[in-house]
Parts: sequence; structure tokens; C-alpha cells
Amino acid sequence: MSKAETHHFQAEIQQLLDIVIHSLYTDKEIFVRELISNAADACEKLRFNQSSGKPVFQSEVAPVIQVTTDDKAGTITITDTGLGMTHGELVENLGTIAHSGTKAFLKQLAGDKKPDVGLIGQFGVGFYSAFMVAKKVTVLSRSFLPGESGWQWTSEGMGGYELVPAGDLPRGTRITLELKDDAKHFAAESTVEHIIQRYSSFVPFPIELNGKRLNTVQAIWARNKHEIKEEEYEEFYTFIGHDHDKPLFRLHFSADAPLAIQALLFVPPRNFETLGMGRIDSEVNLYCRKVLIQAKAKGLFPDWLRFLKGVVDSEDLPLNISRETMQDTSLMQKLNKVLTGRFLKFLEEQSEKSAEAYEKFYSEYQRFLKEGVVTDFTHQEALGKLLRYESSLLDPGKLTSLADYVKRMSSEQKEIYCLLAPNRAAAEASPYYEVFRERKFEVLFLYDPWDEFVMEHLRTFDGKTLRLAEKADLDLSAKKEGALSDDAARDLAKWLKETLGDKVGEVRVSRRLVDSPAVVVDADKAMTANMRRLMKAMKQDGSELPGAKQDFEINPAHPVISRLDRMRSQDAPLAVSVAEQILDNARVAAGLLEDPRAMLNRLNQLLEKVLTKD
Repeated sequence: MSKAETHHFQAEIQQLLDIVIHSLYTDKEIFVRELISNAADACEKLRFNQSSGKPVFQSEVAPVIQVTTDDKAGTITITDTGLGMTHGELVENLGTIAHSGTKAFLKQLAGDKKPDVGLIGQFGVGFYSAFMVAKKVTVLSRSFLPGESGWQWTSEGMGGYELVPAGDLPRGTRITLELKDDAKHFAAESTVEHIIQRYSSFVPFPIELNGKRLNTVQAIWARNKHEIKEEEYEEFYTFIGHDHDKPLFRLHFSADAPLAIQALLFVPPRNFETLGMGRIDSEVNLYCRKVLIQAKAKGLFPDWLRFLKGVVDSEDLPLNISRETMQDTSLMQKLNKVLTGRFLKFLEEQSEKSAEAYEKFYSEYQRFLKEGVVTDFTHQEALGKLLRYESSLLDPGKLTSLADYVKRMSSEQKEIYCLLAPNRAAAEASPYYEVFRERKFEVLFLYDPWDEFVMEHLRTFDGKTLRLAEKADLDLSAKKEGALSDDAARDLAKWLKETLGDKVGEVRVSRRLVDSPAVVVDADKAMTANMRRLMKAMKQDGSELPGAKQDFEINPAHPVISRLDRMRSQDAPLAVSVAEQILDNARVAAGLLEDPRAMLNRLNQLLEKVLTKD
């Protein structure tokens, strides 16, 4: 038997090894990913050499990765039938940390524009992650080159390693880890299976664990979408989405800038946040050459797209040395912008292609889009195109886009009008709607209380200002017959202010009411009744909001107002009660009357007076 060769690590190499073992990786389980990635590299290199016509030892043996666990012996073994290593390559690749065989291989192929080779390793430190969990690592390897023999490399990670001839080995590399006492759980089959399924499910070579094939689902995002069957997409979604129902939408695309990326994204059929499951996390995983880099990757998409599931893969992500995070945050931001922009374009295409399918999506996920309008200025304009609302001109239940609304606008109309209401019946009965109905201006009906925030943040669309009906400065086209004269109406408004006192802000004559006797309008131009309700609901101490008074507008053409004007000189106490009742009625219409008890007592007294007179 040939004498063993003893090699010593240099002092700085030993120091670097200590960093790899104790500081480089955040999770010890990463060693499985790294060793399988190295094995996949070796298989990929073998495939490349075979395709280029080079003679290969045991060419009939197909590339495969085999993992064996022995919980009694406390070992885990990873074997590949890939390229293997010569004596010199073992010294060069495993004897020098941060010297990457993969990196050297790519440099050797630098003459080719884009070699057809999917290699993962870039730093040459992944192999040494084994020492995080192993007290001893043994490598048996034989090169694919005909005439080469096998070698055994052994190290305990302290000081150096030994090399001895290993004779007639099969082609490839076999790495055996004798696990430390605190890492013996990695010898359990179930533990290793979970790690492989998490990180290496899409490695393009068969992975067998104790004889059982694990990676049965293909990385179909890397294939041409025209070659993929519908059932393959559905199987893949079930696998990565943990959902047996069909997704609502699927987007499969690739891009070359700012990075070479491939993405396969799915919209689940249900919004899980509305099912009482709380706030969900993004389930888009980041891969580099089909190896998981970050599950539920942060920063790939804005937070309002957290409902997406799928994968994003890039061949040239600028990862840190442990391949766990991106090094270039500005590039990650560009990637986010490209991915988000492409998905928004896809949604716009779907809305034009199939309104019914898009409206089903919108019914589930409109709150996310609205969250985007409020929080994401970069994509605000694109998100505005995706909003849908009922309209006063369309049948109940039918939705319209802002773009279609603008197309229908008359030359007389300068703004996009929106009315907040709990439902269509309430919207059409609202005093704020009357002037629009009279002037035949289309109004969007907004039933979600948070739509006010959406419109305030969106502000404009296609050059047109978005205006809440409550804040619109519109007059009726003509004065109504039988209305109080201007002087009489002004005198009544003055009397109402004196009578109601601090209960109201300003009292003025309205030129926009048709069927309602009066309406309240918030004195704060930036505030609406809906906004006050939301802010009141969010206050914990129950105190009044600052500046909570509303202005009071009266309709001089309404019979109640004209009779009130006569009554104040005939029966002043009754006129005061009627004035207070009209104000409370207006507050009820605006949804601002929180305690109706005083109003009900007054109403009963008024009824009693009416019945007594009869």
C-alpha cells in the first residue's frame, strides 16, 4: 500500500476554515445544499465534456446523486457519478479554500460566449461547510479521464489533510461525513429528506436518498413555456403552492436585464388573508441555477404583492460568499422593479383579454392593489389602471375601469367623480349624489371605506383630477321654481347658525341639493364624513377628533326648508326643534350620528305635536 501523503493548511487558510465553520453560514443544514450543489456541478461538467466528444471513463454510467444516511453510525454520505477528481485536482480544489474548481472551469471556457453549462459554485468554500457538522470528512474520488485511478482525501478540519491512493473506484466522488455529537440528527433520513426537498428539489440530476428518488418535479420555469403542458403547470403549482386547486392566473416569463432571470408566478384561487388566516407572507422563492437561495424571498416584490406564489431564478445573482443573501441591494431593487412591472403589465393584459376572469381576481385581491396605490408611488399609475368600480351609468354589478370612465366623459366634465357609500342603493339615495344625477355626470360608486385613501393618494388619472362627490364644487344648472329668494335663504341660514350654535360650523345655502332638505359637509377641506368615521374607529380613548364640526348646507327649494322659514316667526320653539331634527337627519345620512337617543326623543316630541294638532 502506498504511503499516505500529509498536507498542511497554511496559517491563513486554517483561519479562513475556522470562519467557514463557525461564521459563514447562518444554518448548519446548508451543508446538504452545498454538497449536493457541488455534486450537481460535477455531473454538469461531465455532461459538458461528453457533449464535446471527450473520452469518458464509464461513459455508460448516467449522472446521478445518491445520499445515504446511517443514524446508528452517525454518518451521511453523498455520492455523485459526475466528473470526479485527479490527485492534482483534489489538492487544488480541496486543499485550498476559496479556490473554486468551478470558477477555474468557467475561466477555461472563457472563449465561448455562453457555454451550455449550469454550474453553481463560484467561491470554492461550499465543500468546507461539511466541517460545521462533521468531525471527520472522507472523500473518495476518481476522475472521468481514462487511465486515472482513485484517491482518498481525509481531514478532520484541523491543520491539514491526508491523501492516499484508493485503487479501482467507480467514476465520480463520494463524500462521507462522520457527524459531531451535536449534529447526529443530520443522520436521520427524515431530516435530510426535508433539507433536500427545501433546497435542492429542482437540481437537474436525479437525487436518491437511501434508494428513493426525491426530486421528481422538474424546474419547469427553465423550460420553454410553449413546450410545457397545462397539467405540468398544475402539478408544479400544487408542489410549490401546497394547494390542490387551480390558480387564478399564471405568468411564466424570462428577461435579460438587469439580470438574466426566469420567473414562474401564480395567483392562488383564494385570498388567504380574508379567510381568517392573518397577514400572509410572500411565497415566491429565489433560486440561483435551480438551487434555493432564499425561501419566501424578501425584497423580490413589494409587500402588496405578497399573495403571489412561485419562483424567480437567475444564473448570475451577485450573492454573498455563503450564497444566502444578495450582495448588491441596488440591483435587487432593479430586479424588484422589473418583476413588479412585468406582473402589472400581465394583469392589464388579462383584464383586456378576459374581463370575467379579471373581475374574479379583482374580487379576491382588490385590497392588495389598493394597498399598492397608497404605499407604492413607483407603480401607482399602473395600479390605477387596474382599479374597478360600479358606476352610475352602468347596470348594478357591472364594473368599469378609470380608463373607460374617462372615455365616456363629456367635454363639459373636467373631473372624475367618486361617491363613497356602503352600497348602490345608499349611493343613489345620497344627498351628495343629487347634483350629479341632475347634471347627468357619471359617478363611480366606492363601497370599500378604504377607497377614500386610494383616491386621495392616486389624485389624478389620465390628466383628470379624482374628486370625491362630497368635496365637489358643483352647482345645479338652474334655480328651482318655488325656492326661497336669495335674501330669505341667507336670513334663514343666519338664523340657523344662531339657533344651532356650536353644533355646526358654517351654515350656507346649497346650490347642489335636489331632493334633500339639507346636507352636512366637513369644514376641514381635507376631511370627509367617511374619513371621520375611520379615524374615530381607530381612536382608542373614545375622545372627539379635533375640529369635528361640520358645515351645514340647506336646500332653499325644499318644502321643509321653506316651511321652516315661515315657522320660525309663527312658532319659534317648534322651529328650533325642527332645525335640530333636520341637522340630525343630515348627520344620519352622512353616517356621523353615533348616539341617536336625543334625536329619537326630539322626533317623538315632534310627532306628538303633529298628532295633537290633528
